[in-house]
Order: sequence, then structure tokens, then C-alpha cells
Amino acid sequence: MSSSKIAITVPEDVLVAVDAAAKERGESRSGFISLVLRAAMRARRDAAITRRLNELFMNEDTVAEQRRLTREMDAAGTDWSNEAW
Repeated sequence: MSSSKIAITVPEDVLVAVDAAAKERGESRSGFISLVLRAAMRARRDAAITRRLNELFMNEDTVAEQRRLTREMDAAGTDWSNEAW
């Protein structure tokens, strides 16, 4: 994976905390900041997915359809005991 150099300005106390955390993990400052940025982007993506799912399942038509399908599966005797979710 290619990398790009950037210049950022951070408060001194943040830089001290970043350096301490990186040292504690045996990483470089750059490596630690990259790790934290990746985690932040993943959290942002996950929050967006959760928001979309919440919107979907708040839709009364979707909820009604899910309940109808559940009743049909139950009536058909669907065995869910071996499902590994």
C-alpha cells in the first residue's frame, strides 16, 4: 500500500499522548496515527451502516413484511436451531 506524507498541526498535549501510546505499543508515531485514523474511518462507516439499517427497519411496511415472512417460516416448521450467526 502506498503512503503519502502530510503535515498536520496538533496541540502539544495530544502529540505527547500520541507519542506515549505509540511507544507503549512499540510503533512509530506515524504508524500509530495511521492505526487510529483507520479505526476512526471504520467507525464512521459502521455508524453509517447502522443508521441506514435503523431507517430501513423503522419503515412500517418493511417491519410488516418481516413479520409476515417470520410467521410463514414458523408455520412451515423452519428449524433454526443449527444456525450459527
